[in-house]
Amino acid sequence: MKYIKDLREGMRTSDIYFCKQKQALKTKAGKNYFSLILQDKTGTIDAKIWDLSNGINHFEAMDYIQVEGDVNCFQGALQMNVRRVRLAQEGEYVPSEYLPTTRYSVEDMYKKFLGYVNEIKNPHLSALCKKFFVEDEKFVKKFKAHSAAKSVHHGFVGGLLEHTLGVVKLCDFFASRYPLINRDLLLCAAMFHDVGKIKEISPFPENDYTDEGQLLGHIVMGVEMLDEAIRTIDGFPPKLALELKHCILAHHGEYEYGSPKKPAIMEAMALNLADNADAKLETMTELLENGKPEDEWLGYNKLFETNFKRTSK
Repeated sequence: MKYIKDLREGMRTSDIYFCKQKQALKTKAGKNYFSLILQDKTGTIDAKIWDLSNGINHFEAMDYIQVEGDVNCFQGALQMNVRRVRLAQEGEYVPSEYLPTTRYSVEDMYKKFLGYVNEIKNPHLSALCKKFFVEDEKFVKKFKAHSAAKSVHHGFVGGLLEHTLGVVKLCDFFASRYPLINRDLLLCAAMFHDVGKIKEISPFPENDYTDEGQLLGHIVMGVEMLDEAIRTIDGFPPKLALELKHCILAHHGEYEYGSPKKPAIMEAMALNLADNADAKLETMTELLENGKPEDEWLGYNKLFETNFKRTSK
């Protein structure tokens, strides 16, 4: 099997891929064609079926399909020109080969994560953390397997756990460096900052925005989840609950980045910085890993509005 990350311009391929997206479109001349997003565990590639008359069997999005096509370059990105398609049969493919997965052990990461959970000294915050991350087995299963995004960063199985652990570690450093920070509050906020992603984005293999996600977003849903749980913990201090929820509401930092509030307390500011750092550095990591190893300059990136270069060895 030729993995998507190994495809290069000029290659001809005949392999099974997961069809993540399928759109029926028309050219300017009125001719029908299909636009696809094909996926395996190494990434995705844009694909087009220009000729629908020959060799194109019926298939839909979320199907595993046998594809014959040629790889070319369009506007600086690889694209596959598909000539033949058929539905793949069970036994011809292993589903795990088509799901992008964290490079780290999920169980090892969760063990480290629980280490931070067990360090929370405040009894109310401790009870809240354990209610989700220790006692709720269904939640834990989803949390371990979920992505942190549809794309951009940590958009793979285990991505939500990997990102959350990374943010917790950065927040732990901030708390050790700046003694005015309430460590328990900050670490708890870091653990919960993206829990709404479990409702915002559907599980794999779909990994797409839900109706709730489109209409409400993970920040609002995350606060709703916390508020509901806090109400079940006797004696949870109202001011502490308010500060925790503020951290979640403000963790994107700026209104233009979808943050309902801007940071008003030190812990919220620290969480925003940690979240931003982990997300952007992971995004750069993925860009570097997916680029051609021989290319020193990777080209202009719209997200960062700059041209990336590999660091010299």
